[in-house]
Amino acid sequence: MGKTSKDKRDIYYRKAKEQGYRARSAFKLIQLDETFHLENPDVQIVAVDLMEMAPLDHAIQIQGDITAQSTADAIIGHFHGGKAHLVVSDGAPDVLGLHDLDEYLQAQLVLAALNISLHILEEGGTFVAKLFRGKEVSRLYAHLGRYFRHVVCAKPKASRNSSFESFVVCQGLHFSHGPPTSMALNLFDLPYEHDHARLAGSTPVLFKSCGDVDGWDADQSYPIDDNNTYAHQEPLQKPINPPYALAKKSKTK
Repeated sequence: MGKTSKDKRDIYYRKAKEQGYRARSAFKLIQLDETFHLENPDVQIVAVDLMEMAPLDHAIQIQGDITAQSTADAIIGHFHGGKAHLVVSDGAPDVLGLHDLDEYLQAQLVLAALNISLHILEEGGTFVAKLFRGKEVSRLYAHLGRYFRHVVCAKPKASRNSSFESFVVCQGLHFSHGPPTSMALNLFDLPYEHDHARLAGSTPVLFKSCGDVDGWDADQSYPIDDNNTYAHQEPLQKPINPPYALAKKSKTK
């Protein structure tokens, strides 16, 4: 397979390199912002990841576990005791191809992100997370509806139609049911039976498509250049010490 094969098959991968983004997922966030107006013009960004990240201008980076109280404390420390107005979780587990299990693992990741968000997000704030829409997604909506006044499922144009990936946009954080619990507690273990019956049964979750309807189609292949002037570009920043590095090295021997 030539170096340009993925450039042809994935227009957003190609455009991300051309426009100076580290990953194609940048377009998903841009399209979400165009619809929901998530960002403020003057912000302080704190990025958190389990893996090491290459430095990024105007962003504070924390290598840590979002399920740990120490990570929440470190984030709040960078805000000088204040709270964030927006939390975005774009994480996802390694997909196994077993839809029920993949959905469950992703839901657990969303709940972990929600759990830390309840401790670092200001009241009235916004929480955005990647999710997999499966048959049990209404239960996850019920959890989110307990803490946010508006919950919407959104599908950016840069997300492939063939994928059951979407994003949940939750706005208007409130604590009318009481303050957040300990981060050590699994949110799925709390007694929400009443909320599940009330929210899942009677509260519809709107679905919104984000991005220009006439824009690039993530599922379509596009020719590179009729004049053969296209030059392949490497990704702006490759992962640092990725977990698959050892397997990749063994494969090339």
